Amino acid sequence: MNETGAVTSGKLEAIYRSDARRVLATLIRLLGDFDRAEEALADAFAAAAAQWPRDGIPKKPFAWLVSAGRFRAIDRLRRKARHDASLKDLAMQFESEAAEPPEWDDKLIEDDQLRLIFTCCHPALSPDAQVAMTLREVCGLRTEEIAAAFLVSAPTVAQRIVRAKARIRDENIPYETPASDELSGRLEYVLRAVYLVFNEGYLASSGASVTRADLSAEAIRLGRLLVQLLPDPEALGLLALMLLQESRHAARATASGAIVLLQDQDRSHWDRGLIEEGLALVRRAFAGGEVGSYAIQAAIAAEHAHADSIDRTDWRKIVSLYNLLLRADPSPVAELNRAAAMAECDGAEAGLALIDAILARGDLADYHPAYAARAELCRRLSRLDEARASYAKALSLAQQGPVRELLMRQALGLGAGPES
Repeated sequence: MNETGAVTSGKLEAIYRSDARRVLATLIRLLGDFDRAEEALADAFAAAAAQWPRDGIPKKPFAWLVSAGRFRAIDRLRRKARHDASLKDLAMQFESEAAEPPEWDDKLIEDDQLRLIFTCCHPALSPDAQVAMTLREVCGLRTEEIAAAFLVSAPTVAQRIVRAKARIRDENIPYETPASDELSGRLEYVLRAVYLVFNEGYLASSGASVTRADLSAEAIRLGRLLVQLLPDPEALGLLALMLLQESRHAARATASGAIVLLQDQDRSHWDRGLIEEGLALVRRAFAGGEVGSYAIQAAIAAEHAHADSIDRTDWRKIVSLYNLLLRADPSPVAELNRAAAMAECDGAEAGLALIDAILARGDLADYHPAYAARAELCRRLSRLDEARASYAKALSLAQQGPVRELLMRQALGLGAGPES
């Protein structure tokens, strides 16, 4: 390949990274089928790889790719129609629609992106399917990459995606952004799917690595896209929360991969750019009227970001924010986090009583952080036998390698034998 061709090939790769999912979103609308659109997307970029090094990049690459994919989809249908008469009318319909060149504008392209996100996160699909569809269709991750991230087999992920597409087709789930009176309820599913992706990237549920940077980066990219397309207070809150948590990435593990707890982190390694962006988003979210759980969680993360040490953290403010969170979105995990904050305000005994009440109800019985938190408070109170027992329980539940190593180090730090 000559130098011009090499440059064009590099630009084609950049266009694929920036535009492929936007092209797919539009092709799904035009062709009415995920699989047909994915074939068309692959055909369009194959055509670009063959023609652009020779002819140069067109003035409007997005429109060229959509048109190329659309016409190749029509060609495929024509060929299949020779053996399946039911496809003949569909091919003629697409051909008729393609005869009128579309007017492309940013609003139409943005609408297609929103349609894709909301369809992948339709409430008729299971949460696992929503996440798999979002990562595959919106982010463009391969099935194998999704499987590796969530420690399931590639065939399992592929089956989830196949079933989700079949359900979308069989139940005639519309490819559309919800109407304004449905938007709030439907947005909840989208934000949940994005946050599940981020959480798995921020602290992998199992495996040898603390984080999956590719997943947290994809979730943040999606968060930015949602805020750009739909600046709802909760979308702003979710993006703020992800940015503020991600700002601590460089300080959360040693060079060897060992976890560094919040109180031990070198805060000079926190990313001030992400923090400032996150704080600005928190302010926007709270200025936009009633806030929900993501904005409140972001406000809690903001309090940690403001403090230059663990001792100078405004724990009273954090407790009050957890009180607000528990009214907006009650959960035993939020209760646990509030209990840990209360221990910083009112002492280990107060925090331990709250944690024991949660566990006594049977909540969080399989959640290792609850037992790790209990163990730490027992250590502070010199109730070492109880601390050892809680660490042992946490270890029996933890699956992630560095988390288990941290728990073992903490347990060994108690020393051996009964309390003195």
